[in-house]
Amino acid sequence: MNHFTLRFAVAVLAPLAILQPNIGHCAPAAAASSAEVRMDHISVTETGKGSPVILIPGLSSPRAVWDGVAPDLARSHRVILVQVNGFAGDDAGANLKPGVLDGIVGDLHTYIAKHKLAGAPVVGHSMGGLVGLMLAKAQPGDVGKLMIVDSLPWYGMLFGPGATVDTVKPQAAAMRDRFTASYGKPNPAANQAMAARFALRPDAQAKVAGWMGQTDARVSAEAMYEDMITDLRGDMGKIATPITMLYPTSAALPKAVAEPLYTAAYKDAPHATLVEVPDSAHFIMLDQPAVFLKTLTAFVG
Repeated sequence: MNHFTLRFAVAVLAPLAILQPNIGHCAPAAAASSAEVRMDHISVTETGKGSPVILIPGLSSPRAVWDGVAPDLARSHRVILVQVNGFAGDDAGANLKPGVLDGIVGDLHTYIAKHKLAGAPVVGHSMGGLVGLMLAKAQPGDVGKLMIVDSLPWYGMLFGPGATVDTVKPQAAAMRDRFTASYGKPNPAANQAMAARFALRPDAQAKVAGWMGQTDARVSAEAMYEDMITDLRGDMGKIATPITMLYPTSAALPKAVAEPLYTAAYKDAPHATLVEVPDSAHFIMLDQPAVFLKTLTAFVG
């Protein structure tokens, strides 16, 4: 793995180095939310009225990652805010066992069916983007269109063109075990250093570090492992759902490197549109909030 690929893989795949309480920066959303509905693998709150849109956060992130856009969306939309059990200080529930990603997808489908949300736009960041793809594959009618915020159909492609699930799995398992062992061992400085890889703005870095510190390391470790060994590249041609994929570029990740990577990742998707967001890192919604809100609003319609 070359130097850039290694840095990029660390930045995208490991947002959880040491995951114990640190500094919380979860600003409350302006719009009032419904009572939380708890399921085995996720919890859900809703805000606003109108046509629905479902927002899924990424690894170690709470639903508060959408606080910058949820109040605006709620003026004309029914906003469904998902949170993974074990993230943001929540009880881990069933997520202490393998099958976290499949469990999230199953709970989402159950909620969508029960509340008649089939065909709603779905937005997923990072691991949430992969979950969105998994849902579109397993339950095509659930997802009317999908916005993916900086995610890949298989992160193993960062390990080189010859990488396979089998070759990546031992490394993924070692990372999972190492992060699981960090449970109960706070290290705020490590959280802050890791957060600096995921966001460019100091205020965004503080939020990300705080969220990481509140997350159950055991849940994030298992979810990360499952993410790393889930390869949907062979399914992309079968996913007819329209996809809008936002990817960041910056001095650390120039367009000349990022564009070919993401283009190759989504080349087989029949209805995928890639959108560059300059001067941003992994948390696009925090680094470029105005651009993200404008793009999201246009996507939702």
